[in-house]
Amino acid sequence: MEKQLCVIGGGYWGQNHIRTLSQMGNLGGIVEADKERLDKLISQYHVLGFTDVNKAIEQKFDGYVVATPAQTHYSIGKLLLESGQNVLLEKPMTLSSQHSKELVEIAERTQAHLMVGHLLLFHPAIKRMKELIDGGIIGKLRYLYSNRLNMGKVRTEEDVFWSFAPHDISVLNYLVGAPAIQVVAKGSQFMQSEISDVVMAQFTYPENIQAHIFVSWIHPFKEQRLVLIGSKGMLSFEDSSSEKNIIHYNKCVDWVNGQPFISEVPEEVIPYEKALPLAEELKYLMGHLDSAIEIANGQSGHEVVKVLETVHDQIAST
Repeated sequence: MEKQLCVIGGGYWGQNHIRTLSQMGNLGGIVEADKERLDKLISQYHVLGFTDVNKAIEQKFDGYVVATPAQTHYSIGKLLLESGQNVLLEKPMTLSSQHSKELVEIAERTQAHLMVGHLLLFHPAIKRMKELIDGGIIGKLRYLYSNRLNMGKVRTEEDVFWSFAPHDISVLNYLVGAPAIQVVAKGSQFMQSEISDVVMAQFTYPENIQAHIFVSWIHPFKEQRLVLIGSKGMLSFEDSSSEKNIIHYNKCVDWVNGQPFISEVPEEVIPYEKALPLAEELKYLMGHLDSAIEIANGQSGHEVVKVLETVHDQIAST
């Protein structure tokens, strides 16, 4: 019998998990506090339904996906992990690094598998760019940046960095292969006091690799651009474009007789296999319910929360 997961939370993103797992043949149950919504989902997907997480735990599913509001991730995650259940916690993992660290420790103690829903780590383009970096196509990685800009999606309970940047932090850490050792950030508030609408964060990684994240929800156009700059070339990916191409810029600066010389050849599009990131993420989870989770594990989720917390504290103190 196929392994079965239970999705906790039947809201917008929870329904994406429910639909995808159903298509995969791995949806076993749904937890949703709103009885009317739950009844509609059960009638549509024909699986077990619960209004109480504890009742779902009693069914001993192979794993649980927590797609509830972020402020509930810690309490629900702790309940599941203390029971030794395998858990995928949507991002952000928790709202404090103390809580995320505690969940990692509980998972280690109970030998439960803990994964965090950093979706872009399973985007085929991001995985391909990681392969290209590791293969040396752009030489030594020197600088990278991620812009996530849009008009709208303004929140009243969290700032733009907490809302937008978890994706970008997880991607930068993944591509570099380590968390940042220093973060310096500046935020600007225009529409609400104490809630930043624009944030620029600068990162220093091991081996002096530099990076920045620029996020804004008051921007005239949508941009989700990732750029990697190495000693022998550069890569870019624009996720908000229709083409979603990875572009390789085979250009660099050489030194000739003590003078800088720009060496470049025409850019090329790097092919990669297109696939839906959520399906890839859930396939990875299903394949690691009985083995170590290496991508988007609890520790990597904790590292992301630490950065979110650091940036928030820096902006609040200025």
